[in-house]
Amino acid sequence: MPRPDRKPAATDRAAKAAKIQKAGAAAERRRGALVWGGAAAVVVLIVGAVVFAVVRDSPALVDLSAVEEFENAGANHVGEPIDYDQNPPVGGPHHPAWWNCGVYAEEVPKEHAVHSLEHGAVWLTYRPDLPADQVEVLTELGGEDYMLVSPLADQDSPVVATAWDHQLTLDTADERTLQAFIREYKQGPQTPELGAACTSGTNTDLVARP
Repeated sequence: MPRPDRKPAATDRAAKAAKIQKAGAAAERRRGALVWGGAAAVVVLIVGAVVFAVVRDSPALVDLSAVEEFENAGANHVGEPIDYDQNPPVGGPHHPAWWNCGVYAEEVPKEHAVHSLEHGAVWLTYRPDLPADQVEVLTELGGEDYMLVSPLADQDSPVVATAWDHQLTLDTADERTLQAFIREYKQGPQTPELGAACTSGTNTDLVARP
């Protein structure tokens, strides 16, 4: 028969074992919490970095204060050549046929292009000596609807973005700035004939030139 004085010792050992197991479980929970907390912190940092990069590169944050504004009193249709005050022109009288939007390797008749602007197009022009990689940037931007891209040899700036009554001159084909201009003015509120087509017009110069 077990001695009565042995029972407290067995009870003590059981209590110590339970205490050790409890402490081990608590330590395991702490380690798990540290692991998950560290993983969560890493995820937060990654997401934050991505969000920062997206916001930093967003066209919505581009300063467009350099855009010049003009006032064109007339937008009548004429069939003869027009001597515009701006180059490229930003509006005014134009040919009855608009130029089909798209990307062109040759110069576009200004009288037709102005009619495209009246319909809400953005016209990106560049000097023929613009580096090929920058021309490629303009070409990609010109793949959208209501976009017109073409060289213009006699313009002063390397790159010009034009919408009706609005124009931005650039030294390079800065994609982010151009995207911001397009976002602001393509089919923008300044458009005289908002929603009018930029297709089914003409790809042939119909101006009665001497």
